[in-house]
Amino acid sequence: MKDLEEYAKKNKIPIMQKDGILYLINYIKENNIENILEIGSAIGYSSIMMASINKNIKVTTIEKDTVRYLEAVSNIQKYNLNKQIKIINKDATEVEINDKFDLIFIDASKGKNTFFFNKFKDNLNKNGTIITDNLSFHGLVEDESLIKTKNQRGIVNKIKDFKSFLDNNEEFKTIYIPSGDTLAISKRRDENE
Repeated sequence: MKDLEEYAKKNKIPIMQKDGILYLINYIKENNIENILEIGSAIGYSSIMMASINKNIKVTTIEKDTVRYLEAVSNIQKYNLNKQIKIINKDATEVEINDKFDLIFIDASKGKNTFFFNKFKDNLNKNGTIITDNLSFHGLVEDESLIKTKNQRGIVNKIKDFKSFLDNNEEFKTIYIPSGDTLAISKRRDENE
């Protein structure tokens, strides 16, 4: 995967940070996850990493940017994972999916996290998990003095709104993992909670 990591770095394509992807892979192994829905493929890095864990894992991934989608298709073929990864070239806000998944991984437009969470939560199996990446936004959420642009300020505010949505969610319980750019791990609450 070194070549993909270097390509992403050179071309400023956002992929998961190393310790974030390692946490995600470990989580998938420990919880015997087999069916995954990913919102935001980019060049296919995380879907390839997830599908590479074992042959039983199936990933459905959605990417709206056609250039990135084509790069992802090429990378998926390069790693011979066509049978395990299904990629959809469409805006995730317009995609209708009826399948159920053990894991939904949200790594797309930060301003749409709440929308994607609500849109796809019913595609989650009973004991499934929704994992959302980039809740630190490179440390800007925790230290606003690092914010340099109006765009960054807008993204930070949207991430804070999403965290507030998670913290006050009566259906899901969320913990935050400081791996990578901070991951939110959301699971349905037990009836007793």
